[in-house]
Amino acid sequence: YCVGLFYRRQGVLQKAIPMLERSLALAQSADIPIQFPQAASLLSAAYALAGRAAEALPLLDQMLERLATGRRMLLHALVLTELSEACLLVGRVDEASALAARLLELSHTHTGHGYQAHAYRLFGEVARRREPTNIAQAATHYRQALALAEAVGMRPLQAHCHLGLGTLFGGWRIVK
Repeated sequence: YCVGLFYRRQGVLQKAIPMLERSLALAQSADIPIQFPQAASLLSAAYALAGRAAEALPLLDQMLERLATGRRMLLHALVLTELSEACLLVGRVDEASALAARLLELSHTHTGHGYQAHAYRLFGEVARRREPTNIAQAATHYRQALALAEAVGMRPLQAHCHLGLGTLFGGWRIVK
């Protein structure tokens, strides 16, 4: 799943998906339940990014049920990040927001500024995708994420924040 994560984060889905499918299959066939959440959450996000919602949804639902038990898991912050992203991509904005809130709470006590930055970017995406769009709130969250990402050197996340801000303001003319 680590190689799949690498390709998924780069957006090279044609390499990420087979790696993540193999990882999920190995976790299931070798009965390694500790690896299942990472592989399933990453694969659901990769499927959603690839426009394969029909394949993403069963994994997503299975993982949301698993999270509902309240049990902590290995790389919990990674799982929350990927599931929130997948929810956004399949149009489940409220669930994405709830997962981002859990990620932010977890990042304050366990994982630090990197996942805080991810949580704020996800909140920016949520605010941007809600109807009606809350432009001010989205911009604030993107900027919070950007500041944290810059502080810890997370350049790909910085790029996603800039993309979010650009998308947010792309249809607006700023008058001075």
